[in-house]
Amino acid sequence: MSRIAILTGGGDCPGLNAVIRAVVRRMVAAGWEVEGVRAGWRGLVDPQLVPLGARETSGLLPRGGTIIGTS
Repeated sequence: MSRIAILTGGGDCPGLNAVIRAVVRRMVAAGWEVEGVRAGWRGLVDPQLVPLGARETSGLLPRGGTIIGTS
């Protein structure tokens, strides 16, 4: 199975959770595993990965910012 990681860097902004949700839904439907990189770029240097799926991204549309954090 293929995997992809999502990283948000540079600070919170409206709409990031909606984008995360859309990417997760699309990639899971295509058979991919999706992981979120916590704490932005720092999460790549000091690996901080969390699995993202339907359960983790459910109900995100009304929430601002990002569920995985930024650096």
